Amino acid sequence: MSDDPFNPTRSETDAPTGDPGDSESNGSGGWLPRRWRPGAAAPGHPEPSLDSPSPSLAPPSTNDGQPAPHLHGTAGAATHLHGDVDVVANVIEELILETRKRDLLEGTEFSHEELLSQPFVRDRHWDTVWEQIVNPVTGRPRQPVIVIVAPRSCGSTTFALRLLAEHTAGHTTIVQLDADWHTPRQGRLPLEKAHAYQLDLKHPENDQVSADFLNALSKHASHLRDCRSYLALTVAQDLWMDHRLSDRDGIQVVHLHEAPDAQRVVEAHLTAHGYDQLVTSLRSFPKATTSLRGLTTVAAVRAAHTVVMAWKEHSFTRSQQSLVQADGEGETESTLEEHIITALTDWRGELDSRFGEMNSRHTHDNPSLTVEDRCLLVALAVQQSAPMPTVARSAAALLEAIGDAPATPGAAPGISPTLSALAGRGMRRRIQDVGGRVGLQDTVVFDRPAYGRAVLEYVWDNYDVMRKPLLTWLVATAQDPDPEDHAVAALAELTVRHGTVDYLTTLGELVGSSRPKVLGAVLERAVRDEHVGRLAWEALYGWAEKESYAPAVVALCRRILEDSSVAASLTKRAMVRLRRVAHKNTDGAVIGQVLAAFDDLVQHPTVAQRLVGEVHGWQQGKVSARSGALAFLALMTVDRDGAPWLVCTPPTEIDVQRAVHDLLSSSDTATEVISRLTDWICSCADDPSVYTQLRDRLLPALRGHNMFEAGMKLMNRLRDISTAEGVSVADDFYNHLVDRRLHTVFPLEENIA
Repeated sequence: MSDDPFNPTRSETDAPTGDPGDSESNGSGGWLPRRWRPGAAAPGHPEPSLDSPSPSLAPPSTNDGQPAPHLHGTAGAATHLHGDVDVVANVIEELILETRKRDLLEGTEFSHEELLSQPFVRDRHWDTVWEQIVNPVTGRPRQPVIVIVAPRSCGSTTFALRLLAEHTAGHTTIVQLDADWHTPRQGRLPLEKAHAYQLDLKHPENDQVSADFLNALSKHASHLRDCRSYLALTVAQDLWMDHRLSDRDGIQVVHLHEAPDAQRVVEAHLTAHGYDQLVTSLRSFPKATTSLRGLTTVAAVRAAHTVVMAWKEHSFTRSQQSLVQADGEGETESTLEEHIITALTDWRGELDSRFGEMNSRHTHDNPSLTVEDRCLLVALAVQQSAPMPTVARSAAALLEAIGDAPATPGAAPGISPTLSALAGRGMRRRIQDVGGRVGLQDTVVFDRPAYGRAVLEYVWDNYDVMRKPLLTWLVATAQDPDPEDHAVAALAELTVRHGTVDYLTTLGELVGSSRPKVLGAVLERAVRDEHVGRLAWEALYGWAEKESYAPAVVALCRRILEDSSVAASLTKRAMVRLRRVAHKNTDGAVIGQVLAAFDDLVQHPTVAQRLVGEVHGWQQGKVSARSGALAFLALMTVDRDGAPWLVCTPPTEIDVQRAVHDLLSSSDTATEVISRLTDWICSCADDPSVYTQLRDRLLPALRGHNMFEAGMKLMNRLRDISTAEGVSVADDFYNHLVDRRLHTVFPLEENIA
């Protein structure tokens, strides 16, 4: 076995990398390649004689140009070695070999300042748990591994990150890891010096904590201690049911039983975002503060956003009423207190009466609605204010989605359904009965977004059989795959609120193949949500390998990568899922969608750099070959200063010659790469220096095994292109590639394309 390290940038199919003149010295023009044969001498070395004696086993001389091994003595574990090192001697306290870095969990880095600036509330119970974790003498966590068990939505992730920010050294790097695994494994956990890791274990299936995992984690804790690093695990309470799960050496287990006071959480978030005046107003509204009692931390944060939304609605309504009000007429202006109370009210009391006993017809002394009116109320909850025909069609579509529309109850036998409908209450009266108003232009006004959201949640929570029909109807109602669309926004609200594994599975089955772009728009909000984001990303990872779901995955990943403001962790996840779509699907249409996405996204500099990394990973054998090939094809379309980027100033991470050679030698990519090479040559033909540079880069790639057919096809595509000197580009490439003695055997005029 050779002592030379394997060079992944070279392969048996790589073209020679010497000077072009050397590669043509055999008179074959490079298509009769010089190949190494057993017994043949390497270039520049004499042929060995068969009669010469076997070489002796004498020790290597230090004077023949061969460097002697370097011996380095280390002073301790803190010694760092750079460059080529043959032997490391003396004391080695720590040796970390990263043999499979791609198998380690990755995440997002946070600075101490960033975490300490975020709103945070601790109550007496949280103070007690905090004191259990922190050593009062050192100000550091007592154990390198902290396990925080808490109910869902309690705020345990915020608790863990804040604790690490306050009680680790300033030079410690804080990383929030993504648990991208099917089961917890200690071998997937990263280990670096002066790092504090935080990891959520909340997936009902993939994050089940076992005694074996804790045992392995106990051994991992000793390595963390040596590196002066920490790991804070936050575990959902329902995943911590085994009696064998308890403290171990190096692990401290604590329990958070309740969330901090919801009103304090709301006030902290309002203050952090510059709404101090709203805090003062909120404290003066006792009905509003009463509705905050008992909320989880997650619900309290949403309530803070709701208060801001209500304040903005109040400000907008007041400005509009001041413009249209004349002669003292107009509607009574709602106060800010009424807006906030309305927004924070859960409306369950009123909705209990609206969705009371079954009624066959509506009466004013009974607030319970008929089934038709319930459908109408749900339609208004989604559409809000809209033209009346739109509301009517939407309500009828919902009624049809939950079953065939029955004839009007009480209608005489023999009367047609149309006449029965005409004999019932008119649409205007029904709209008024469910709380809406009808304007002069037959436009329904239902500007009650908080109430509408409560209606949807009430129907979802109380009518299990309505869930699938409701999703089906919302998907059909969506006009555009845009987050601003009312139906898409309603689906996104339900997804964020109920984004369980079962919900995402059902949603994917209903939407994946029929409305992939709608599914992408809905999940865009879900993947950005800190509570359901991981479940959504995992669902996308599974969908990426399914042909019917792949378009939705591509649509979402495009939306994420197009947004330059998203966190690097999200763009990385999007790239991983696009890579999986390319790797797992064989349908040409799906592969074409990934290439089209790469072609569009490569114009963004940050995405272009990620595609460079994708190609580099492909050439290093670390990522999917198909994804790397598609990324390279997309990079071929990028221009810098009017010339192809990969020709004039290619990234150092990419071996352009090797990539072109590999793509040309594959029947799956040859046609596409030939088309893009033709575009390269067309753009450079008028500039002699750039054209010569491009030609000299391409010639080595066109030599070697399996390249004859691809080369002939390329030259046939170049027939109509000429250089600045008027020379045919096809002839120029032909004369450089094909030995003159073979011109009559392989004429360029023969079109084998």
